[in-house]
Amino acid sequence: MRPSIARVALPVPLDKQFDYLIPNHLFPIIGGRVSVPFGRQTLVGIVIQLVNESDFPREQLKPIKQVLDAQPVWPESLYSLLHWCSTFYQYPLGDTLCNAMPSALRKGKAADFTTLVEWQMTPAGKDQLMQGFGRAVKQAKVMSMLESGSVPHQEFIDQEVSSSVLKTLQEKGWIESIDKKPSFAPWPKEIEAITDKPKLNAEQAIAIATVNSNPGFGCYLLEGVTGSGKTEVYLNLIKPVLEKNKQALILVPEIGLTPQTINRFKKRFNVPVEVIHSGLNDTERLNAWLAARDKIAGIVIGTRSALLTPFLDLGIIIVDEEHDASYKQQDSLRYHARDVAVMRANKEKIPVVLGSATPALETLHNALTGKYHHLTLTQRAGVAVPTTNKVLDVKGLYLESGLSAPLIAEMRKHLGAGNQVMLFLNRRGFSPALMCHECGWIAECQRCDAYYTFHQYSNEIRCHHCGSQRPVIHQCQGCGSTHLVTVGVGTEQLETQLAELFPEYKTIRIDRDSTRRKGSLETALESIRKGDYQILIGTQMLAKGHHFPDVTLVGLLDVDGSLYSSDFRASERLAQLFIQVAGRAGRASKPGEVILQTHHPEHSLLQALLHQSYRHFAQTALQERKLAMLPPYTFLTLFRAEANDTALVEEFLRQVRHTLEAHPLFDDTCMVLGPTPAPLAKRAGKSRWQLLLQTQTRSLMQKLLTSAKPAINLLPAAKKVRWTLDIEPQDLS
Repeated sequence: MRPSIARVALPVPLDKQFDYLIPNHLFPIIGGRVSVPFGRQTLVGIVIQLVNESDFPREQLKPIKQVLDAQPVWPESLYSLLHWCSTFYQYPLGDTLCNAMPSALRKGKAADFTTLVEWQMTPAGKDQLMQGFGRAVKQAKVMSMLESGSVPHQEFIDQEVSSSVLKTLQEKGWIESIDKKPSFAPWPKEIEAITDKPKLNAEQAIAIATVNSNPGFGCYLLEGVTGSGKTEVYLNLIKPVLEKNKQALILVPEIGLTPQTINRFKKRFNVPVEVIHSGLNDTERLNAWLAARDKIAGIVIGTRSALLTPFLDLGIIIVDEEHDASYKQQDSLRYHARDVAVMRANKEKIPVVLGSATPALETLHNALTGKYHHLTLTQRAGVAVPTTNKVLDVKGLYLESGLSAPLIAEMRKHLGAGNQVMLFLNRRGFSPALMCHECGWIAECQRCDAYYTFHQYSNEIRCHHCGSQRPVIHQCQGCGSTHLVTVGVGTEQLETQLAELFPEYKTIRIDRDSTRRKGSLETALESIRKGDYQILIGTQMLAKGHHFPDVTLVGLLDVDGSLYSSDFRASERLAQLFIQVAGRAGRASKPGEVILQTHHPEHSLLQALLHQSYRHFAQTALQERKLAMLPPYTFLTLFRAEANDTALVEEFLRQVRHTLEAHPLFDDTCMVLGPTPAPLAKRAGKSRWQLLLQTQTRSLMQKLLTSAKPAINLLPAAKKVRWTLDIEPQDLS
């Protein structure tokens, strides 16, 4: 008998599915998309079940409007993983499935390759090129871009060329548009493109052999010091996978790492390489997603979201820099890509490799207890030698925009020898605060418990928490004085100061402000590698994975905030950051030096990092966590709530606490901490509070949350506040 009702998961924040009648002329499939009426709007949802019975009378059910797919959106293994994500991270199934789709599919577009529009020059345009374009600067820019061949329409948008300029040139008959369907060729027999591969050392060879000798699921931690050739191990692991006609997925923490990585993979292998990250437009993303699904792409490199891409025949997952905090999604479906990658490999019965010089303590704990295979690389690849690390006590020293005299002298020495210097300061903008010199008033964001950051280049003050911005204030709002001074140092100020101190050397700043435009980061990294700039200033974007052979000095200007933080993970993050930043120095044959400026040179963490290894620090930190009953020895869930009324938020979380403590599953091994105000107690005008649930096992945490959540939803205050659940949070702010 043909089912007459479809149960559909919709992208709405409700833990339920909705029943719709199936008209006779439509044939929906489980796992396929349908378009359905929902209130006054039409939504795209996923069919979960086909049934004949509903809890509601048939006359109340609305019919499906349209069936969008003839085959399921995801293969069975990935569909089951998404169900697991929804349950484990306590997030509605409809929203979870919606998050895993490219936005073109969410909008109901067909799951087919989209035609891309490209522009090319006409013969008349080539003639005009010889004559020039006078004052028409934009037109000249377009024509010079087209000089070497056709250019995709999107590239002009990225270069801020408006459609009207293209239209004008088209009307003059100088350029014409062409529709291009993506072209796909079968993979060649010869997978590898190069013959002169680097020679592997014994540790690299053992790591590769260990993974290759175990078919099926296995989780491997590849712990290798910075510069030990982890990427070479990845390339050698992927080769046999591609030769078996299977696909490979490589996750990288941030888009900033991808240009370098992509080029290495493209040069090495003859198969198509696709890239998936947030910088793609809807069409590019859908085409990359389909190329993976239909096995056109052999290798997919991407950030966090690429993990939920369907593959026809996935053979290996590699998570590079697995310790990186950006693998944890901070809104909507708050999943951790590393943990979900392990789960996906388990479901697909394939190996997963987690690579890092500074593994997360949770991963290291799993490796040390035998849950993961532990592979180590202790030698730097090639002729690179370990760096010399120094701590510089800046107590009592005069700092010029965060730079001490000994560090400036050291910089002169390295620059004079023809090398590059990298300065790390994890604070963008010119200055973190604007203060009145007369009365001490500080420009504070009206909507957050935070100070405005002064940005000199755009001449405005911005809040880095809610995004609000306003022109620079020239008069104190406390006493009326016009004597306002900047307090603290940001990357902009450091750049200005270095231009005065070292006018003969070129400086480049790499942070989120300077790399906003598409392609600007790749251009900047390329010019650094060519040696166009001698001094590099950067935030965390510059600390990860980049290979700059001429950098011989790395300076960390201000890390004291992390030494005495309220977040128990702060010391782990600082240790990882120190090792990663230090790893940028001395990567070729030149010896590297790392200088860390601090007011607390005697701090035990700094001493451990200077005189011992990261492993020594990690084992000490794990001991401390065990005594304090913190992760990975216990499991945390963070309840966050916010509203305009502080009393209401506090009352809601108090009710949540009572609900959890009164639950039959809540025993002596469980603990609830709070409610307390969040570290940033007010953001974007809302009061923020939080509550922490701690359990001894993951299974108890899951059972407790699953059965307590419906009761929490029924609490009187639940509808009046905005509340979220963060399973195993990485950031407690």
